[in-house]
Amino acid sequence: MKSTVEQLSPTRVRINVEVPFEELKPDFDRAYKALAKQVRIPGFRPGKAPAKLLEARLGRGAVLEQVVNDALPGRYSEAVTTADVKVIGQPEIEITKIEDGQELAFTAEVDIRPEIVLPEDYSTIAVTVDALEITDADIDEQLQSLRQRFGTLNGVERAVQEGDFVSIDLSATVDGAEVPEAATTGLSHEVGSGQLIEGLDETLIGLSAGESKEFTSTLVAGEHAGREAAITVTLGSVKERELPEADDEFAQLASEFDTIDELKDDLRSRVERVKKVQQAGEIRDKVLEQLLDSVEVPLPEAVVKAEIDAVEHDAVHGFDHDEAKFAEALEAQGSSREEFDADTKEAAEKSVKTQLLLDAVAEAEGTQVGQEELTERILFQAQRYGMAPEQFIQQVQQAGQLGAVFADVRRGKALAEVVGRVTVTDSEGNKVDTDEMFGNTKESDATDEAATEESTADTE
Repeated sequence: MKSTVEQLSPTRVRINVEVPFEELKPDFDRAYKALAKQVRIPGFRPGKAPAKLLEARLGRGAVLEQVVNDALPGRYSEAVTTADVKVIGQPEIEITKIEDGQELAFTAEVDIRPEIVLPEDYSTIAVTVDALEITDADIDEQLQSLRQRFGTLNGVERAVQEGDFVSIDLSATVDGAEVPEAATTGLSHEVGSGQLIEGLDETLIGLSAGESKEFTSTLVAGEHAGREAAITVTLGSVKERELPEADDEFAQLASEFDTIDELKDDLRSRVERVKKVQQAGEIRDKVLEQLLDSVEVPLPEAVVKAEIDAVEHDAVHGFDHDEAKFAEALEAQGSSREEFDADTKEAAEKSVKTQLLLDAVAEAEGTQVGQEELTERILFQAQRYGMAPEQFIQQVQQAGQLGAVFADVRRGKALAEVVGRVTVTDSEGNKVDTDEMFGNTKESDATDEAATEESTADTE
């Protein structure tokens, strides 16, 4: 087999392949066996008919078609491996010549990873991030949240106030017609949480048990998604949360500590850890932005388009692929299809650029991913999605996404290696020690999650 590669652009090549017919003998043998099992010829058992009889019955063209279909994938892969072409995406294959008994020729156009010139010295990169600041208000907020977990709900006979817990019935109409999927009874809701329909919390405040009130809101799901609806809420009951006193007795109830001061010290340590993770995320994001701004990364059009198509498919899928309903929903959010398309394209281009850049860094740095690191990421994501690890792994394997998980881990580690070499100072002029945040520890691996999950998706 002979193959050559033409560079069509920094991100695309055409592979020309010529295969002499004598090299296709194994493919012909397989084709005859496959066809013999499909065709019944009197006097021969299934699968045993001679090649000449099969050709006489089916025609030489059918045999050639079978051979070509079977041979192309293997010959294409062989040509890619021989030329050491780093392909991404699926090829567009065109058969250019079939001379029976002589030669099979075809071309394959495919996107490739572009050559990327990386900075020679990452230490020249400098970023400034917000200084760590832990206030008494931060501690009070954590303590209040803990007290709410141990609070009790008591029924009250008064009008609804923010923070109350209520039981409500809801119904809705669009253009005077009932919307069955929007109706519910006995629904529990925390007033002020903003977790249900827009405008509901404001409507509930001031209502007393048994009273009803109508308001207008936009439906976000179902057949009438994006449409304005007249919604009626009926208040069933009102409960307020009574919080325990923040004293030593509460500390002993809610924690392993004996005093409220010890509990507050522990909460302060927790807040500090959380803020360090947030600072690590800010460092990582700013370093990545500097890399993206300073490094030229040619974008493979087909890969970008595939990412755009996937986002658009998922978005419209929620509206049963009804473009009109989707447009109405965007309009209700103060947007338009044109703005959505522009935002989607911009995000897709940044995502693909990030993937290619971090892959290039990983290759240049020789970044390796161990089995333990891959397992740890899988366990982390399984927990995030509320799934058993075995179930999550099975779904990932069935979807062919194990490579995507591997790529995310590798990209996160590659970025962490770069971050470890840059100069980082906080807004007060203090140098930030990134070794603690991005060293080879399980804790630092966990902080890499946010950087890779949203901005990367496997291009394989």
